[in-house]
Amino acid sequence: MAEHEIHEDHGHSVAAWTAVTILLVGFALMAVAVAIVATWLFIVGAVICVVGVVVGKVLGMAGYGAKDVPTHGQTEGSSGVK
Repeated sequence: MAEHEIHEDHGHSVAAWTAVTILLVGFALMAVAVAIVATWLFIVGAVICVVGVVVGKVLGMAGYGAKDVPTHGQTEGSSGVK
């Protein structure tokens, strides 16, 4: 039975890890900016967050994203398990 189990990827990919890392840096800068009241640092953090989203999307389109996982309906007929 175990050979028919479908394990979802949950985004474990180079694109996802890179985007999340960049976003965490951006959010950390924004949090520090709020604490020390530095508008310019908040803007820098926001720009870094936008860059993180763009980098993640570009890497995903370049083939470094999560691979396609078959949906439940696609595997139900082939495995015989409902």
